[in-house]
Amino acid sequence: MTDRHVRRSGADYTDAFMKLLPVGQAWPRYEPTEQEIIKARGKRDTAGTVLWRTVRGLCEYWGFVDSRAADLLERETDPRYAIEMFPDWERAWGLPDKCFFHDNGDLETRRAILLLKMTLLGGSSRAFFLWVAQKLGYSIKIREYAPFMVGISRVGSTLDDAGFPRWQIGPPEMRYYWTVSVAGIRLVWFRVTHGIVGVDPHLRISVPEDLECLFNRWKPAHTQIVFDLSDPPFNPMAGTP
Repeated sequence: MTDRHVRRSGADYTDAFMKLLPVGQAWPRYEPTEQEIIKARGKRDTAGTVLWRTVRGLCEYWGFVDSRAADLLERETDPRYAIEMFPDWERAWGLPDKCFFHDNGDLETRRAILLLKMTLLGGSSRAFFLWVAQKLGYSIKIREYAPFMVGISRVGSTLDDAGFPRWQIGPPEMRYYWTVSVAGIRLVWFRVTHGIVGVDPHLRISVPEDLECLFNRWKPAHTQIVFDLSDPPFNPMAGTP
C-alpha cells in the first residue's frame, strides 16, 4: 500500500471531536444526514442540534487549516510546483543571480532557472556548455584551437564535430583559447524616423550577457573565451542580414 498524505475536511474533524465529548443528555450527538442539511438551507430552522452545529462551525476552521497545511506539504515542498514559497526556494539557491537576467520575469521562466541551478552537475566539456546555452535559449557553436605538432597532429581532413579544423598553424598559446559563436543575435539598426543623429549608433548588437557571464564563470580557469556574434554574417552597411 502506498503511503501518502491524507487531507482531513471539516466534517472529518467534526466526527472526531464529537466522539471526544462527554456522554449524557446535555450532550446530544444527533448528526443530521446530508439530505436534512440540504433541505434545511434557506429556512429558519437548521438541521442538527445546537451542539452539533457549534462543533461543526468550529471544526470547519480546522479543516481549512488542514487543507492549507496539505498545500504546503504536497505542493510547496516541490520547486517544480511551488507558488507561495517559490521566493524562498530562490533565496535558498542564491537567486536572483547576477548571471541570470530573468529574475523579474514570469514564474515559469524563474522556475526553469531554479531547476537548472538545482540539477546542474557541472562540467568542462563541449557538450556541457552546449547544454547550458540550450537551456538559456541560445544556439551556439564552440571552436577549440590546437597548434599543429609534428608527430601528433595529422594532415588532411581533421574537422571536429562542429565542423572546424582540429589542428592549425599558430603559437602554442592558442590552445588556451576557444571561440563561442552565437546564432540569432538581435540587431537594432538606426532608422531616420526612430533614431537620433549623434546619439544612436548605426547598429546595436544585442549581446547575450547572461550567456557570457555564465560561461566566464564556469570555464576552465586557464582558458579564455572569445565570443563571436557575427553568425550569421551580415553586412553592417546594408541594414539587413
